[in-house]
Amino acid sequence: MLAGASSNVGKTTVTMGIMAAFKKRGLRVKPFKTGPDYIDPMFHRFVTGEPSINLDTWMLNEETIQGLFFRRLDENDLGIAEGVMGLYDGHSLESDVGSSAYLAKTIGAPVILIIDGRGMAKSAAALVKGYIDFDPQTNIVGVIINRISSASHYQLLKEMIEAYNDVTCLGYFPNNPDIVMDSRHLGLVPVEEIADFREKVDKAGELAETYIDLDRLFEISKHQQPKNIFVDPFSGYGDKYQGLRIGVPKDRAFNFYYEDNFKALENAGVEIVTFSPLTDEKLPENIDGLYIGGGFPEVFGAELAANTSMLTAIKNKLEAGLPCYAECGGLMYLTKSMTLNSGETNAAVGFLDADSEMTKRLQRFGYVNITAYLAEKTIEVRGHEFHHSLVKTAAKLPTAYVITKKGKTWTCGYRQKNVLAGYPHIHFYSNPLFLMRLLNVALEHKVGQV
Repeated sequence: MLAGASSNVGKTTVTMGIMAAFKKRGLRVKPFKTGPDYIDPMFHRFVTGEPSINLDTWMLNEETIQGLFFRRLDENDLGIAEGVMGLYDGHSLESDVGSSAYLAKTIGAPVILIIDGRGMAKSAAALVKGYIDFDPQTNIVGVIINRISSASHYQLLKEMIEAYNDVTCLGYFPNNPDIVMDSRHLGLVPVEEIADFREKVDKAGELAETYIDLDRLFEISKHQQPKNIFVDPFSGYGDKYQGLRIGVPKDRAFNFYYEDNFKALENAGVEIVTFSPLTDEKLPENIDGLYIGGGFPEVFGAELAANTSMLTAIKNKLEAGLPCYAECGGLMYLTKSMTLNSGETNAAVGFLDADSEMTKRLQRFGYVNITAYLAEKTIEVRGHEFHHSLVKTAAKLPTAYVITKKGKTWTCGYRQKNVLAGYPHIHFYSNPLFLMRLLNVALEHKVGQV
């Protein structure tokens, strides 16, 4: 587990560099991400060539977390999990659930603490000691110091930290503006939009090889892998859903998906058919439903609006009853228009009698409990929200969700024909019945079309 003392200590850059360095050494690196982040896993996949798996200890129970983790690792693989925010930042004051520390304990991973070394000497030792003593069950075994100005500064911090703590300083990253990642309103800018990303990755890998003790890091990562007895809850439904084809938009505008959500669909016998609302003129043939994830459709609103044949195709199919599940950016895309903070407005699908507008202020952020209205029944599931937009309806529409968080309750999303669309992002392993209900709707529609 590579975890930061706080946000903005550069853990994503350090993580990419270490992944790249180990991959260059010929190891098969299997990447993981703590919590509900979508963009960091894109970085991981670019660097390692392997899908990155989200491990969210609030949405998923411990047995599921362990199962999803260990089923990804073969005997000679190196699993690297990137943390989220600060090491102990989780769901609440009372619980570490959702934090990097809690995940590390759940999967038995040693923790490498990443700190920002600027402006510190002996205080670095106090900082590290505080993190170690806060929860002795969190196995912090090493420290990497980022944004170091000189080798002598690193040696000073290393001496101070190791004098007061039973940990090893494994090296440092020198302060280097060439590997800094750009950000926008939902975090870092995705891989596909960074023109020089390969150069940044190569440089970070070179820095890791030069300044990090990779041999020692690899040695302290070794541990006995338990026998994986996880039984995938979707694997028993292959016969029932065999032959279902679900269309999934995947391009620069739509790319916020949990990798294990695709694994759930595949294990249930579903064929995933990807397409691009930006460049494809029409939907894939013979699909039985749509799964439209989030992303940045508003950023590419003009391009999406220009593809009028795709907008028309989706609207007509949904009006004819094609089942569709949409999250966040997917919800926005199904409205009549998307408006940026600049005032620029672009046409969207127009299936929902509503308009989406970007806002300067973050509207919702964090974990939520959801009561979903699906197939004329309710179902409880956990999810996550993170959006800078609002959807405004022209007329009252049936809502999709009742959401609760810390004693507050509100409604979200919409149900119309066979469409369920809302802001929350849902991990299908949180409650497998949620996906089963979605697939049942698709199956009933398919049977009705025969």
